[in-house]
Formats: sequence, structure tokens, C-alpha cells
Amino acid sequence: MSREIASYVSHNKDLMKLYQSNSLRDNIADSLLTDSILIPQQIAAAEQSESYAVRMRSATFINIIIKNINSYCIGLEKDGVKEKEYLNLLRKEVKSFRRMYKVWRRAMRK
Repeated sequence: MSREIASYVSHNKDLMKLYQSNSLRDNIADSLLTDSILIPQQIAAAEQSESYAVRMRSATFINIIIKNINSYCIGLEKDGVKEKEYLNLLRKEVKSFRRMYKVWRRAMRK
């Protein structure tokens, strides 16, 4: 979903080069993509590690990413994205993911 939103809202349609853009909207779209890609990587790192500290570090990082994604939605709105229903859909998915994340995080502590 993040990839589609980034593609839709960005001025530069080459998603691999968003980081090179001087546009705030493109930079936010790039950050949205990057952070979204990091979530499954951090989940995998936590699940594969036997170290409680590593698992908690990954879980904390995922929590930060969730907050970042919500901030990116606000940033895109402030930059003039008129299709707020897409951003609201992403927020809804993030909220749903956050509920599952909290259950997963509690289970890791055991």
C-alpha cells in the first residue's frame, strides 16, 4: 500500500530515484517506502534472534517506524495531497497493524 501511495503522490514516478529529488513530497514518499520495507526486516530479525535485547531493539524500532508512517501521512497532507482517503486508508491499516504488533510484542516477552 505504501508503494502505491508513494507512486501516486510523488512528482517523480521513478520510485528508485525519489531520494534524489528536491521535492518535499518525493522525500516523504521515499521515507514512507523505506520505512515500510524495514518493518518486515525487523520482524524477521526479532523472530530469528535468541537474544531478548535484540528482539526488544527490533520491536522498539518497529514502534518508531509506525509513528514515522503516521507522521509521513500528516506531512503529505500538509504538502497539499488532496486524496486524503488514500492516506486515511493507510492510517487505518497502520492502526490495525499496531494492534497486532502489540500482541506480538507481548508474546515476545514470554
